[in-house]
Amino acid sequence: MMRLTFLGTNGWYDTEAGSTPCVLLETKAANLIFDAGLGLHKATAYLDPSRPTWLLLTHFHFDHVFGLHTLVKFRFQQGLRLVSHPGSTALFQQLLSESFSVPWHKLPYPVEFVELAPGRYDLPFGTLETLPLRHSITCQGYRLETDGRVLAYCSDTGYCPEAVSLGRAADVLITECANPPGMVDSGWGHLNPEEAARVAHEAQARALYLMHFSPYFYPSLTERLEALALAIGHFPYTYLAADHLQVDLA
Repeated sequence: MMRLTFLGTNGWYDTEAGSTPCVLLETKAANLIFDAGLGLHKATAYLDPSRPTWLLLTHFHFDHVFGLHTLVKFRFQQGLRLVSHPGSTALFQQLLSESFSVPWHKLPYPVEFVELAPGRYDLPFGTLETLPLRHSITCQGYRLETDGRVLAYCSDTGYCPEAVSLGRAADVLITECANPPGMVDSGWGHLNPEEAARVAHEAQARALYLMHFSPYFYPSLTERLEALALAIGHFPYTYLAADHLQVDLA
């Protein structure tokens, strides 16, 4: 059985409604962490540090990397693999340097950097596909096939065919929902609830979870529930992600 735990569901900055983006997926073979917002520090309450652990970053906007400075609190017994797009090693090493945090080479476990160009990869924990998403900087989404299940993670992005492709027939599709209902993307690359539902519908996903809510447009649960209701009208199998929500994928 796989278990999904949402550790951070805000975009931009933390509020009482949640931390910035981080999602933990526990599979039979490994711990997989998607993005490193400040929700990352909560992972110690859930994951088994004796298992292999991979952290897959979509991009390097601050709200997705704030949590890297908390890596020193972990004790990954099999080390940590940091994954992102080509050229990401230099960015990881710059952020995990004495200028900003505990240097990566001084963390209490070994760290390995993995750069993945768009494509499909057979990795120790399953088959991973990466594709570029529509965002203001280089950003990639992930599709994981493992333990007989498929999970897709698409944050941050505007509507694009790549997000639909990653989410095709996925048991769980996780997308952002930074923009409020009806807002047309200005080119920064974000979804509103209708567009997120469109991605899930076109992908024929089995379930859609909304996260990465802008704290400006979604300051409380009220606005998020309104977005959820609208998305359900377009895609009935839509759910609201919240910090500490756990979903078992049998």
